[in-house]
Amino acid sequence: MSPVSIDQFYARLAERNPEPKSELKYSNPYTLLVAVVLSAQATDVGVNKATRELFRLVDTPEKMLALGEAGLKEHIKTIGLFNTKAKNVIGLSRLLIERFSGEVPADREALETLPGVGRKTANVVLNVAFDHPTIAVDTHIFRVANRTGLAVGATPEAVERELERVTPDRWKRHAHHWLILHGRYVCKARKPDCLACLVADLCAFSDKTGG
Repeated sequence: MSPVSIDQFYARLAERNPEPKSELKYSNPYTLLVAVVLSAQATDVGVNKATRELFRLVDTPEKMLALGEAGLKEHIKTIGLFNTKAKNVIGLSRLLIERFSGEVPADREALETLPGVGRKTANVVLNVAFDHPTIAVDTHIFRVANRTGLAVGATPEAVERELERVTPDRWKRHAHHWLILHGRYVCKARKPDCLACLVADLCAFSDKTGG
């Protein structure tokens, strides 16, 4: 895709949704971090349902440790891999208190030292909580980037590097959300809705279909 096409690609998505937001519900950087950790291999809708009551009670690492792992499991038991996720959330909460005075660090390397936090999770937190121009590549973004020709890569990290290289600076802050929402609702895995796509004429995908 040419630089002009890439700029048009983002400009059209921006015109439709100028200020895209995460669909995860959270109240501060800590609850965002917990929600993103819980969202691995789970839907945002499912996570929001499980955390609705949890986040009314818990919005700091200290409150999470007071709730305890068993108490946390009761709230998130509808989410896949909840046993492992509960252990990770308790672990990261403890480390936030021990190493970072209970605050979520605005630094990728520091975030990746926390249990259950990989590069994708760190990028989401940096982008959503701290407005860093990071692009977290999940399955939706990986598919959209490769399918459209926006950024071709064999791995999520390769796609992330290419997206960072080709995305104009003025679009980087919201690029993550535009791409994930486009993949979630339009450029879907099994049946992309090309007839409703704002960027179909810029897309390299050859087997364009209707919804």
